[in-house]
Amino acid sequence: QVQLVESGGGLVQAGDSLRLSCAASGRTFSTDAMGWFRQAPGKEREFVAGASRSGETTYYADSVKGRFTISIDNAKNTVYLQMNSLKPEDTATYYCAARYIATSRYDYWGQGTQVTVSS
Repeated sequence: QVQLVESGGGLVQAGDSLRLSCAASGRTFSTDAMGWFRQAPGKEREFVAGASRSGETTYYADSVKGRFTISIDNAKNTVYLQMNSLKPEDTATYYCAARYIATSRYDYWGQGTQVTVSS
């Protein structure tokens, strides 16, 4: 099992920046990638950003490309999501996830952290 704990959410104004953190523990060696997802009220959960465990490969949703940056600190078993130029439409609960090697799916999830962007 892998445990994930997010932090760093909050209430900010449009144009501000925020950095989310996700601390991983447990059998992290069983995962090969980390990702961030978000879910706004009344909407389905959507992919935001992902990275290989090495951090060499990253990928982003078009809606956040150029504004958000995902990074991994393997020494700390922590993945970050730096969010710049935030927009009201970025308001959502943000979830950290780890991809399980055996299934190639994001099988491990954190509890989520709320990000609210006011206009």
